Amino acid sequence: MKAAIVVFPGTNRERDMRIALKRVTGRDPLMLFHREELPKGLDLVVLAGGFSYGDYLRCGAMAAQSPIMKDIKDFATKGGHILGVCNGFQILIEAGLLPGGLLRNASLRFLSMDCHMRVERAGTAFTSRWQKGAVFRAPMAHGDGNYFADDATLDRLEGEDLVAFRYTDENGTVTEAANRNGSARNIAGILSPNLRICGLMPHPEDLVDPLMGGTDGLPMFESLADTFVSA
Repeated sequence: MKAAIVVFPGTNRERDMRIALKRVTGRDPLMLFHREELPKGLDLVVLAGGFSYGDYLRCGAMAAQSPIMKDIKDFATKGGHILGVCNGFQILIEAGLLPGGLLRNASLRFLSMDCHMRVERAGTAFTSRWQKGAVFRAPMAHGDGNYFADDATLDRLEGEDLVAFRYTDENGTVTEAANRNGSARNIAGILSPNLRICGLMPHPEDLVDPLMGGTDGLPMFESLADTFVSA
């Protein structure tokens, strides 16, 4: 799997993502600064977490205008696989590659804690190592993670089975208490219609080794590695 991680001014989770990708591939992903061109032959582009451009204007809005985003949009149009985590999810939405918006957390406070998510769509490049309904733990660290969309968009996401992950308690039950940031319908992550773009707010890359406190997030990266080995 040939992967690249895009680094914007203010990105700070690229090293975490690098560890996760190297864990499953045995090779370092490319690190691309946002002014570079996207090289040909990539299997996966990752937009990692952080505070691109200091989160000025709106989270991800300035990064969505960075030079490399034209190449990323072309990559998406051609069916490339893209993963956006936290700020990366925000950038994908601001770039129009995923629908909806990410608002201030309902508490109006920055959240830094573990959460639990339930896998709503199995069998994708991002989730094939999980069964539908599997529950896993991941850290969250964001101030603007409150996923919002109009009812028509939410109904479409549900109807087309494009909700990838949903906030739940540790038993997989959807509760208001488990939805720390107030996201509509407890949505933690979504997929594009072709299932090749995934965005989510929590950080599975931060739980891929026992030394990190667990391996709950490892199946996402194993799923991606499986996808390109089989291809």
